[in-house]
Amino acid sequence: QVQLVESGGGLVQAGGSLRLSCACSGTIFAINAMGWYRQAPGKQRELVATITSGGSTNYADSVKSRFTISRDNAKNTVYLEMNSLKPDDTAVYYCNARLRPAIYNPDFSYWGQGTQVTVSS
Repeated sequence: QVQLVESGGGLVQAGGSLRLSCACSGTIFAINAMGWYRQAPGKQRELVATITSGGSTNYADSVKSRFTISRDNAKNTVYLEMNSLKPDDTAVYYCNARLRPAIYNPDFSYWGQGTQVTVSS
């Protein structure tokens, strides 16, 4: 069993900051890419940022220079530092991990339960 548990969401005023965390636990042989996605009401889930096991990052254009993704491989945890938040950033944020539960398994994609981020104007 693998679990992804997110924390750090909440309500913040425009221009403020939040830090999201997502910890992976359970039977894990190796974690490859980790990332954050978000889904606003009435919209499709979209990529926010990803980070590989080697530390290479990728960001959506809408969050570049404002958000920073990082990971602690020893803790199987990924973070999302969000600065200069805008009302358009309001969404449920989901953590994703592509990982191998055991040495002979292929990679599987796992999702967290989501954490609400609300940015007021």
